[in-house]
Amino acid sequence: MPMPYYVSPEQMMQDKAEYAKKGIAKGRSIIAMEYVDGILLAADNPSASLHKVSEIYDNIAFAGAGKYSEFENLRKAGIRHADLKGFMYSREDVTGRSLANGYSQSLGTVFSQEMKPLEVEILVVQTGINSHPNEIYRISFDGSIIDEKNVAVIGGRADVVQNFLKDKSPNHAPSLDEALRLCVAALDQTANQKLQPEGLEVAVLDRSRTGRKFRRLAVGDIRRALSS
Repeated sequence: MPMPYYVSPEQMMQDKAEYAKKGIAKGRSIIAMEYVDGILLAADNPSASLHKVSEIYDNIAFAGAGKYSEFENLRKAGIRHADLKGFMYSREDVTGRSLANGYSQSLGTVFSQEMKPLEVEILVVQTGINSHPNEIYRISFDGSIIDEKNVAVIGGRADVVQNFLKDKSPNHAPSLDEALRLCVAALDQTANQKLQPEGLEVAVLDRSRTGRKFRRLAVGDIRRALSS
């Protein structure tokens, strides 16, 4: 009788982590960066129809890197959760922190209990209003959650992008145009070419807007910012 194949729990977790990391690294990077009026989200995304960055609620946005179908399901679940909570309680009860914690639990459960982990890394960002600070949460494939300050990078060669930004970021909160130029220069590092405005997906959470804070930048706006 053949011996059953045994893998230690440590080895299994390590293998699952390697598998997820490889899947996420195949994608392209996304940056969240604070600027003077809110938070900028910039993604290397040549697809005009498949969004990596989207609105979740009034002043909360989501970005996903890795396997599109997997982070798209997470995005939809987040919107349903936010809508339901806002409807049952009040709109102020919907927070980036509670959404990030929910995503953390979902990803952690899949990672520990399923054979195949989700090949995703996500950002939940919330722009601060009424003098509250901005919030940027990075949630990894295993459910670990990191409360980032000023800037966060997911997907692709995130470490290269992060190091570039660490070296080049100004000491002050940049303007929107400054932040966008910096993000695109960082994304150029891993693309090994100059990215064109048509290949970028850019959105902001702009706290100076009344009502919903999320706004996508059109190609013309991106081109103008990069040439200024």
